[in-house]
Amino acid sequence: MSLDLNGLIPATVLPMDADGRIDEPALRRYIGWIAEQGPVALAINVDTGEGPHLTLDEKVRVLEIVNDVTELPIVAGLAGPSTEAAVRQAKDFKAAGADALLVFPIPAYLSEPLDPRVPVRYHEAIAEVGLPLILFQLQPALAGLNFEPDTLRAMASVEGVVAIKEASFDARRFVDTARLLEELPRPITLLTGNDNFILESFFLGATGALIGFGAVMTREQVDMIEAWRAGRIDEARELGKRVQRLADVVFARPVGDYRVRLKECLRILGVPGLEGAHVRKPLLGISDIDRARLAEVLREVGLLKEPIGSAVSGG
Repeated sequence: MSLDLNGLIPATVLPMDADGRIDEPALRRYIGWIAEQGPVALAINVDTGEGPHLTLDEKVRVLEIVNDVTELPIVAGLAGPSTEAAVRQAKDFKAAGADALLVFPIPAYLSEPLDPRVPVRYHEAIAEVGLPLILFQLQPALAGLNFEPDTLRAMASVEGVVAIKEASFDARRFVDTARLLEELPRPITLLTGNDNFILESFFLGATGALIGFGAVMTREQVDMIEAWRAGRIDEARELGKRVQRLADVVFARPVGDYRVRLKECLRILGVPGLEGAHVRKPLLGISDIDRARLAEVLREVGLLKEPIGSAVSGG
């Protein structure tokens, strides 16, 4: 399969029942819906999909279901925490249908200064499994790490690395990363993971977006990126304003609640498979006030037509 990362790669949510168990029939309906919105690939078992709270068997099962429902390329989240565990996961994910791996930062990186050999050797071992790798620079507020330039340069030199998801939520760091990639001897795709400046990321150097907010307003973001790529800047900006308006509410503090907020948005909009907005403990639901706020903004950006009262009930 040819892996084209230039476009929208939604980080999908994971439908669950009221007890926090994976709802497989609902997952099939949801993946069928989002695949029809025009993304170039799907990111599965990443933070948006509550990947850190799933067992290995559950992650493999989710990949098998997604692979059965759609022919879109699958980017699977991989999170160690050890090299041996990461390689085992990579093999299992490949067998389950993954086409690429988004390699999360791991606790072993939490050292100042970080010895570049640690992440480099970790990625080299994973790359031997034979799937393309996407590096991941993630803001510390979401349990990630911002790499020093020399470390990032060394990681990007690992054979098999094809892209980086830059999710520092810091425009200055994003620009510095874009410039670093331009200086490398081979092309590395820059994917924005910055839900706080989505369209602006493309003006700053991104050619694709692997983002949690891609789970909602998916078609609008696909259209926005296509308009930007075609040079229809005014159209892209108008779509970008609508997209960013909702994204800023979904990713408001506490930012960790964005997962359940996304599910609530999808439930309110009647997206197949998201008849409930259940998350796995210790994650929590949101209040009726917050739910009403989401419905209000969904109406503001033109997604919700029914009265807010009927949209909010049943969350």
